[in-house]
Amino acid sequence: MTVSRPPILRIGDEVRLRDQVHVVDGLANGEIRLLDVTSEVVMMPLSQLLTDPTFRVVAAVPPAPLPPAGLLEGLPDEAVEQARWWERHIMEVITGLPPSSEKDARCRPEFDPEIRSLRQRELTKVAELSSQGEQISFKTLQRLRRAYEREGLWALVDHRFTRLSSPTGRADERVVAAMLTAIGEQTHQSTGTATRVRRRTQQILSADYGNEAPAMPPERTFYRLFAVLSAGKHTTGSARTRQSVAKQPERPFGTVTAFRPGEWTQIDSTPLNVRVVLDNGETDRVELTWMIDLATRTIPAAVLRPTTKAADAAILLAKAMTPEPMRPGWVDALRMSRSVLPHRRLTELDERLEHAAARPVIVPETIVCDHGKAYISRTFQNACRAMGINFQPTHKGSPWEKGNVERSFDSVDTLFAQYVAGYVGSSVEHRGRHAEKGAVWSMAELQALLDEWIVAVWQNRPHDGLRDPVTPDKALTPNEQYAALIEISGYAAVPLGGNDYIELLPVSWHVIGKEGVKLRKRTYDDKALVPLRGQPSGVAAKKNQWEVRYDPYDITRIWVRDH
Repeated sequence: MTVSRPPILRIGDEVRLRDQVHVVDGLANGEIRLLDVTSEVVMMPLSQLLTDPTFRVVAAVPPAPLPPAGLLEGLPDEAVEQARWWERHIMEVITGLPPSSEKDARCRPEFDPEIRSLRQRELTKVAELSSQGEQISFKTLQRLRRAYEREGLWALVDHRFTRLSSPTGRADERVVAAMLTAIGEQTHQSTGTATRVRRRTQQILSADYGNEAPAMPPERTFYRLFAVLSAGKHTTGSARTRQSVAKQPERPFGTVTAFRPGEWTQIDSTPLNVRVVLDNGETDRVELTWMIDLATRTIPAAVLRPTTKAADAAILLAKAMTPEPMRPGWVDALRMSRSVLPHRRLTELDERLEHAAARPVIVPETIVCDHGKAYISRTFQNACRAMGINFQPTHKGSPWEKGNVERSFDSVDTLFAQYVAGYVGSSVEHRGRHAEKGAVWSMAELQALLDEWIVAVWQNRPHDGLRDPVTPDKALTPNEQYAALIEISGYAAVPLGGNDYIELLPVSWHVIGKEGVKLRKRTYDDKALVPLRGQPSGVAAKKNQWEVRYDPYDITRIWVRDH
């Protein structure tokens, strides 16, 4: 593929008109002067010439097509230099001057297009090269000249240097096919060595061809061939990575573009590489479940639990749609009123935002999740249906369909977890000595640290995926992107009401005794419970116990329904 300008008529160009060859002798006042082979003058309007269907430019002074610079860079220097040497001679034949000649340079008389025909110039060039020891036939020069006019400098390159070698070299195709089969069989097996693949290749060849099986290549040749055929497949590497790569579809990856906050959200869970003290006093790792908004990369909610359950996923929805309150000990700079978020406009919609932290409220329109039990449960789907959220599970074995939330977990590990006491690394290979004896936080304390980190760091850290088309060199923060998209979308989502939030919380049934309500080894009491102490709730199906709603991530309060 070459790029060239359309032809331009100049004095001295040869043109064909009505099966006769003419030479352009002059251009003036919209008329053109042509000379035929007998030197007879023909005058005609230029527009008439250009619109005549028999008009063709026979030998113009064409600009050379642009050379494919990228391909030329991959050739040896001597091959490029040889092509440029030919270009100087070919251009002199075509235009009368070699390339890069001075502006006021004059043609040599034997190559002047105004006094010598193209054939004469070509014959002169053949004789000149022969006198210099370069034996070339007239037809070869013509072929090179025509090729140069079509393709430019690339046509003059010695194409023996441009031949591509086969990745498998001269290996027998039957051996290559057997090796590909053996490599494919390793996908779901435990990781082995190339020697196992070699042995399996021999078995496949024997089974397919019997006594006529081709000979196996020598070991060193086999290992070089194996490196080529297994490239990118992790055949002798991580089994997890190998299986993940094998699941990738054999088609281009699609993209989903979100134009407003909450239009597309993703939710997922992963083990957090930090040891914490659980509620039962044991020390172990916990699961991090969080949601990410594609349009702004905001993390509207994140929770830590020993094991993610359906109720935890439903609570995550409630947290995403309610303001994040300021906590005791948080600096004043974390307030929404001190951030780039449109605080005044949002506060007019919900006065709770007056004392909220600088984390946007995201009301999901569509939520994408995998097929984990917590997400495909009836509890989570009912919560989505009640909130008017489009529930969209991915295809099984397709983690790339929620790639944003998958990649965000790596950021949690590098930006947050590795700086927290109790960090144990992503695997035994990355674990420090006596890591299990280090200091650890309680789960409630680590949850508080995570919430503060999201508000203070994540929401104010420039994200490479958030760029304005007008100023693409500047990456925006999630809060900046939210503020910008609110102006574009023309609306702001109203946060979830308090009663709706409580209805999404887990429920437990208890009696109200003299000391109040005992829930998970903790006792909750308030003067509002005084009239209910020792009284039946009237719900016979629950043995007259009282309905209690609680937030597993906020141990400071519970809610009791007065039946």
